[in-house]
Amino acid sequence: MSARIPQEETCAQVGNEHWLNRPEAGGWFAIWLIRFIGLHFGRTFARLFLYPITLYFYFRRGPERRASRDYFRRVQGRPGNAWQVMHLIHAYASTILDRVFLLARGVDDFRIDVQGLEELHRHLDRGRGVLLLGAHVGSFEVLRVLAAKKPQYQLKLVMDKSKTPALTALLEALAPELSGSIIDTARGGMDIVLALSEAAREGAMVTLLGDRGRPYELMRDAPFLGEEAPFPAAPWQIAALLKVPVVLALGMYRGGNRYDLVFETLAETVELPRADRNHALDAYIRHYAARLEHHVRAAPYNWFNFYDFWQPQTIADTAPALDATLQHARVS
Repeated sequence: MSARIPQEETCAQVGNEHWLNRPEAGGWFAIWLIRFIGLHFGRTFARLFLYPITLYFYFRRGPERRASRDYFRRVQGRPGNAWQVMHLIHAYASTILDRVFLLARGVDDFRIDVQGLEELHRHLDRGRGVLLLGAHVGSFEVLRVLAAKKPQYQLKLVMDKSKTPALTALLEALAPELSGSIIDTARGGMDIVLALSEAAREGAMVTLLGDRGRPYELMRDAPFLGEEAPFPAAPWQIAALLKVPVVLALGMYRGGNRYDLVFETLAETVELPRADRNHALDAYIRHYAARLEHHVRAAPYNWFNFYDFWQPQTIADTAPALDATLQHARVS
């Protein structure tokens, strides 16, 4: 969800390409080919193709390779070596392949350990909905499939379908029933807010990824892996509008067919007082960044932001368009 702000207050790209401008990995042919191989020859055989895929992207995608080396420098104090970077790419490719099987065949072939499920149910039982705040870490598809097995709990995923058209088309072909759960950010500010408000009234789980911002979006800096990094404010503004608790939701990949699905309450309620809004936003975002860092350090091969996450950005004090949209929306 983005808001237009004056040009001098936008995300400054100082010698770095914004993540939105990076091409989709693979493309139509590669993504649908791996689907065909996986569904017709099985997961074990399909995983053999992950090794040449890993080598291809390691040698062909220089910006992603350099960003990954720098990420490991922040995690371990020295730049990542070739093996570590390829391990990271292989883990990412594994989660993409697993989406095919999770959506087409469910979770029966996977070992998924869930932490904090009772805490999540405690929020949902109140009937006012929950905002599940994830990140480009591990696999969010694990959450979608588990939610599909619990039809009493609706799941609404907020995402930009235009960013990864090939992958989005594949996922919708595998599980057409899930396409209705997507709130596309291309719909525009007010339409998104109305859809979110309706989901909250119905007691749904609304999912957002809270680690990436867009050009013209309000960002706030928070410490992350040893340096200040920009995080979007929109998830917290939405939570304050919807009056729902915020729960961290991460599907951590553990190798092979193993995943850990983690739920942690970040805020029972989000209050953004007009007089001290920036300070309140900073507190919420810093808490989210700290918990995200904790899980990334514990499982470093789950970090799938293949760009300079710490690139300098100008932090805007206000986002008039978004604020105006939120002020005119009401949750009954």
